Amino acid sequence: MTDIPDPTFGSLIRHFRQTEDASRSPEADRYVREALERNKREGLVLAVKTRWIALAAVGALTAVLNWGWDQIYYEALLLGFALIGWAQLRLGRAGRSPAELFLMFCDLSLLTFMLLVPNPFSDETRPLAMQYRFDGFIYFFVLLAGGTISYSWRTIVAMGTWTTGVWMTALVIMLLQPVRFPELSTAAAQAFAGFPELIRRLDPNAMEISNRIQEVVVFLIVASVLALGVRRANHLVLHHVAVERERANLARYFSPNVVEDLARNDQSLKQVRSQKIAVLFVDIVGFTSFAEGRDPVDIIRTLRDFHGFMETEVFRHEGTLDKYLGDGLMATFGTPIAGGSDASNALRCARAMLRAGAEWNRARAGRGEPQIAIGVGLHYGDAVLGDIGTTRLEFAVIGSTVNVASRLEGMTRSFGVPLVVSDDLLARVHDEARCGGDDIAGFEKRPAQMVRGLAHPLDLWTLDAGVAAGAA
Repeated sequence: MTDIPDPTFGSLIRHFRQTEDASRSPEADRYVREALERNKREGLVLAVKTRWIALAAVGALTAVLNWGWDQIYYEALLLGFALIGWAQLRLGRAGRSPAELFLMFCDLSLLTFMLLVPNPFSDETRPLAMQYRFDGFIYFFVLLAGGTISYSWRTIVAMGTWTTGVWMTALVIMLLQPVRFPELSTAAAQAFAGFPELIRRLDPNAMEISNRIQEVVVFLIVASVLALGVRRANHLVLHHVAVERERANLARYFSPNVVEDLARNDQSLKQVRSQKIAVLFVDIVGFTSFAEGRDPVDIIRTLRDFHGFMETEVFRHEGTLDKYLGDGLMATFGTPIAGGSDASNALRCARAMLRAGAEWNRARAGRGEPQIAIGVGLHYGDAVLGDIGTTRLEFAVIGSTVNVASRLEGMTRSFGVPLVVSDDLLARVHDEARCGGDDIAGFEKRPAQMVRGLAHPLDLWTLDAGVAAGAA
């Protein structure tokens, strides 16, 4: 038997990781893919909505500040950006998406075209270099900011790189165009003679190449920083997905509130140890005869229904589902951390199981299906907790308390009752003083019985079917 190293919630997570295959299972991969797809989809919807709001604001601002029929050209281009966003919403997928990258390239190209190509509907003509004077490059940062919401960090880097390429390519094309108004350059040189810096900056035909390079360098720096931020965010998402998957795995064994308590307080789980716990066994009485000659599909459906009802009650009463046992299950109360109402929780759970079984049988009777009888055994005492195995570990609860609880469940047949409880458990219930009168009412004291595995007879209490049905 091996000890549980570093007894914390983190160690419990690592402990259950060891119970899985060394390689990630296809189901785990699917879980991560679905989570990433869901996260990507939510981010993409937010990014597109943000884009549409920003475009509406820019469109309104353009109409107010530059009112005129020629502004319809820019409003149409803004509509193009809105359509690209709609296409991204339709085609966006988690991971690398060629269609999405193409749409991003369309974004950058359309913005470059909008900023540098003169409005064909405008009567005003001016040097091509004047297009740079409006500092339109800042709008690339809007696209970059929107991209961080839904894209991967690689795409942010690609956006920075492609923007640099598109903007520099456009600059080269502009430089290759003939100077449209050379006389303006001559007039500027004459007006600012003796001030070469002013001439360079105020020349209407000057492309100001150094400023253009500075723009893309700053853009690349910002894109790189944002890419690092997005990458960190992706790692956090993946970590969150892994933790949620591991919590779900833990919740298959421990009640959800116990898992949350461990996560919140990071309480010690200690090493292999002995502590007092309550153990519950429940199964279907006469399952072999019930299953004989019956359709296998019907048998499996019945077992799933039964396990579902019983599992729900275990978790609802802060128990731990130790294992399924064919037509039954074993549950413990007080694992991995002992509490002040473990025996009371076990007793309430047992009676709730009987009520759930009665409700189930009423539903089955309404469908013309045979009744299902269940037997429950409860005991309270010392047990050893730890993990067993070598390459595949299992958190185990072992000891005479477990064996006795199993024997008590078997005695439900000989006593002809649905519930057999040890005197040790009922005594602990009275000590805890957490149960109401209805929970402890109706039990009948039985003569002390010899239980295999014990040296001395054990006092027992039983609850007959009539009392259990009346409580239900």
